[in-house]
Amino acid sequence: MLTAKKLASYKTVAVDTASPGRLILMLFDGALRCMSAAELGFKSECPRTRQETIHNNLIRTQEIIQELQRSLNMREGGEFAANMFRLYEFMNARLMEANLRKQPENIRVVSRLLGEIRDAWEQMLREQSSRIAQPAGLSFSA
Repeated sequence: MLTAKKLASYKTVAVDTASPGRLILMLFDGALRCMSAAELGFKSECPRTRQETIHNNLIRTQEIIQELQRSLNMREGGEFAANMFRLYEFMNARLMEANLRKQPENIRVVSRLLGEIRDAWEQMLREQSSRIAQPAGLSFSA
């Protein structure tokens, strides 16, 4: 079993050695984990625990989404980057509303959207990786 110190060390190494594309995937995963934790907070019987769990996890999610916004290359990304920036703004606004009103519906909307983007990003990384792994001009067939 990993101790907290070993786990923290593992996470640090994972982040320090990850490619930029993999770091983005880690951000998506972190945001999805935080939103899941926020949704679980709605089930808490203790009002204080409920409020803190929802609030803290939604704030973390918003910070991650802001980092995803900052990672966009607005100069070279063209219309795609501009659209993603606006989509991230939409997500942040929905999360802010979910936090203020303590209503889970907006969390579910953002989770679904971010989950779809995350899956597309992961697929792109896999395809990129397989193109790099296979030398140009070689064909492998069964």
